[in-house]
Amino acid sequence: MKATNQALISMITAAMLSCLGGLTHAQVKEFRILESGGPSGESIESAYIKPFTARTGVKVTRESPTSLGKLQAMVASKNITSILVELGSTNLIQARAMDLIEPLDWKKINPDPMFPEAKLPDGFGYQYFSTIMAWPKGAKPMTSWADFWNVKDFPGKRALPDYPGYTLPLALLADGVKPEDLYPLDIERAFKSLNKIKNNVAVWWKAGAQSPQLLEDKEVQYAASWSGRIVGNPNLEYTYKQGFLQVSYFAVPKGASPDVKEAAMGLLTEMSKAENQARAAEDVPYTGASPEIQGKLPADRLDDYPTSPNNRAVQALGDPAWTAENAKQIERRWQEFKLGM
Repeated sequence: MKATNQALISMITAAMLSCLGGLTHAQVKEFRILESGGPSGESIESAYIKPFTARTGVKVTRESPTSLGKLQAMVASKNITSILVELGSTNLIQARAMDLIEPLDWKKINPDPMFPEAKLPDGFGYQYFSTIMAWPKGAKPMTSWADFWNVKDFPGKRALPDYPGYTLPLALLADGVKPEDLYPLDIERAFKSLNKIKNNVAVWWKAGAQSPQLLEDKEVQYAASWSGRIVGNPNLEYTYKQGFLQVSYFAVPKGASPDVKEAAMGLLTEMSKAENQARAAEDVPYTGASPEIQGKLPADRLDDYPTSPNNRAVQALGDPAWTAENAKQIERRWQEFKLGM
């Protein structure tokens, strides 16, 4: 009898704790995320936040632009204003090394199938994007970074990213390095290659919206651009040949509220669904991490997307681990290079 009573008490206690936990989670009515902004942010809103809020009633507010510095400031101040922070693959590894992020709760996310490089212990890879060559409609088309560096046969000013993690690989591809041999980057060779074109670079851009605007305004004739800013623009042309393919991740800042974190895992669940990723791809031509997404994209637009078989096969993949490990050396040389221009 005593054992029976004890078992009954244990069951009641467990039920009460479960209810309390449910009440705590239910109290989360809103949370914020920090993302890149622009068309990418709009796709997050329509494809992921909208169905998440409809399912849970939890409001999600987007803030942008994201940066590693903003993540550092949140963690240092112990004021976690955004429960999810978008990071590029290199910044994700840097954030991990700096102890700025914490593990995701993959059991609560319970995702649909994902490509393995997108499913990291502390990073949810939600979007693939490429850095590609672009030019105004009607200009002489390019097929390689060697063409981009060839100002004699392809005259006109250039625009390149003010981010060495993107630009140094392009410089090596222009100098004849094969995509599969890019890493470890030969840093000195990359800067020698950049020295050959630096006088023809009119703008070293810092924001993704700059490069298409520069092309449309005819301030430059050719630009390295993020694919989602170019594809679908009727005034511009481009190629995925020798594109530089990378992944964007969402991570949880160190010290996040457990209840808010639990609620945010539900948003990541929505991001894992192939049908939602296909919806996002209608707004911006980036693709998610589901192996099933290809079958849900419009057949007549497959060549718009960075991970379609034809495009993925002709691109180079970044090595974020190597880039993060060598970030200080790369940044120092980059600043020296810019001072010498």
